[in-house]
Amino acid sequence: MPIVITPRPPYHSTAVRPQWNDLPQRVRELIARRLGGSVAARPSAGSGFTQGFASVITGTGGTQFVKAVNSADSAHIADCYRREAKVNQALPQAVPAPRHRWSEELDGWVILGFDAVESGRMPSSPWRTHELATSLDAYATAAEALSTPPAAFQQVGLKPLGEDGDFDDWRLLAAGTTSATVLPTWVPTGRLDTLAELESRWRQAVAGDAVLHHDLRQDNILVDANGSAWICDWNWPCLGASWFDLVLLLATAHADGHDATTVFRKHPTARGVDSGQLDAALAALSGFFLVSGAQPPADWSPHLRQHQTWCGEVTLRWLAARRKWLL
Repeated sequence: MPIVITPRPPYHSTAVRPQWNDLPQRVRELIARRLGGSVAARPSAGSGFTQGFASVITGTGGTQFVKAVNSADSAHIADCYRREAKVNQALPQAVPAPRHRWSEELDGWVILGFDAVESGRMPSSPWRTHELATSLDAYATAAEALSTPPAAFQQVGLKPLGEDGDFDDWRLLAAGTTSATVLPTWVPTGRLDTLAELESRWRQAVAGDAVLHHDLRQDNILVDANGSAWICDWNWPCLGASWFDLVLLLATAHADGHDATTVFRKHPTARGVDSGQLDAALAALSGFFLVSGAQPPADWSPHLRQHQTWCGEVTLRWLAARRKWLL
């Protein structure tokens, strides 16, 4: 088992969300009408890093997973919800994702209803072999269905991975541009030039035309009562090489003692991917997450920086293991 210094975030309780009774009465009434009348709401989901309401709600018309956010308080998240609804509707039926059923806006609130995953729960931490396998199978199915953008995605407006910004954190650190960033003491600063050089190859390494989930994390997966995995929260899709979605997910598996490189090689999306491409992606992600995690605490999300530092460490430690570096 690799040594990981950063404590693993408590992914079941990273979010600070309103509960059902915290929602305005008119919003609760709207949701109740959508679900057929009188409803019972479970506690708001503990996972995630946003401040929106998120809960499984049961009414006479069935059970759904409902999200709601006040756009006056969280305009960015409200826009993400609107985009998620469009993206979800454009997903091919083959993609194992809970389906969007309705959207409403009322008094500045953006409210979405999705199919609820029966007995849905986050995969166990540390990763269990069978849950990792079923999660990777679900992504293989999604990636095959999204290997080329479906026509419905034309209205969503997908951008290539990295069009809104570069993964250049190791290069900036090597150049002394971000010298004020205080990284964990275990980071191998003596290898900055090597990390920067690997990072510089990331665009060419991950270029592609497939639709990526772009946020494939353990806490964005639900395992249902039958042991099947569902991929949730399609907020950030973009275009690139399908295998890029696996890198962060398998880095967390590496941290739990799984042979991430072998698992990666066996995945259908990784056919033809060489070692240099994978290392470039690991370098890019590790620099981004470690520098992000070193920023001041985020008031709206108390566990965000820990999550970022954890992700930075597990991606860097996988890269170090592959390159036989000592950290």
